[in-house]
Amino acid sequence: MTLSQKSRAALVVAHPSHELRIHRWLEQTRPRVCILTDGAGRSGEPRLHRTTEVLFRTGATPGPIYGRLTDLEIYAAILNQDSKLFAGIVEELAQMFVDDEIEYVAGDAAEGYSVTHDICRVMIDAAVELAQARYGHPVANFDFPVVGSPDSCPLALRHKAIRLELDDLAFTRKLNEALSYSPKLAHDVEAALAGAPFQGDVEVSKSVHAALEGRPTLKARLRDIIEGVPLDAFRVECLRPVANPLGSPWTSDEPLFYELYGEKLVAAGRYKEVIRCRKHMLPLAAAIQAEVEREEHCVRSAS
Repeated sequence: MTLSQKSRAALVVAHPSHELRIHRWLEQTRPRVCILTDGAGRSGEPRLHRTTEVLFRTGATPGPIYGRLTDLEIYAAILNQDSKLFAGIVEELAQMFVDDEIEYVAGDAAEGYSVTHDICRVMIDAAVELAQARYGHPVANFDFPVVGSPDSCPLALRHKAIRLELDDLAFTRKLNEALSYSPKLAHDVEAALAGAPFQGDVEVSKSVHAALEGRPTLKARLRDIIEGVPLDAFRVECLRPVANPLGSPWTSDEPLFYELYGEKLVAAGRYKEVIRCRKHMLPLAAAIQAEVEREEHCVRSAS
């Protein structure tokens, strides 16, 4: 499949504001945009309306899944292994790919940072597979870093990646959108403009860093994932072909960031149980995949 700026695209992300990571791509492709949550997180303050404004200014349009769930609902569904909830969203995504004649989809990478980001990636991969299996509709599949360096791309994938290098005008528009999006994100951008390393993710605030004091291992893991990214790195937007669903970091023997941080929240009485990759995420991904395979079998049996 040969892709161009005229190819019909979709964007599927876990949270509002992730679209800012690929703002220039958003302007160029004007994709259909699906967002899993309303962006309230633990604060209870949705930020979906901010993303709606961004989409309006870029010409992108909301899709059928737009702030469907809260993060707390997703956490509960993962702990309860509610594969039917996620499989239903997979069905809707696959149907949208077909109805809107989507040629490629971009979405959150699985980075081991957030369970919501990672389960979003599982659903994107499953929806791509289902669209092919049920309707014979191929969809090229790309991801992009949400918390890691935006220009990160494995060497082996670079020749197939979609890479945009922003000129000064495009970069200024991107920065202005980030500055006006939320006070928390504006603080990060203003600090970066003043010469401090960009902190890299709108969901990481001063309170998170304060909570990590006294936990050197966890703090080091956070630093490895998101800190120290120079602001100029955001002049590059890189969509990477997804060659290995459920690849790194899920195959790592090291505990993931969301597990380590979850331990901190459970110890503080914020949650009752830590979401674990091997105990919760991998079985749930397998259950979602099983739903897709059942669909494939039904299609083959009917043909």
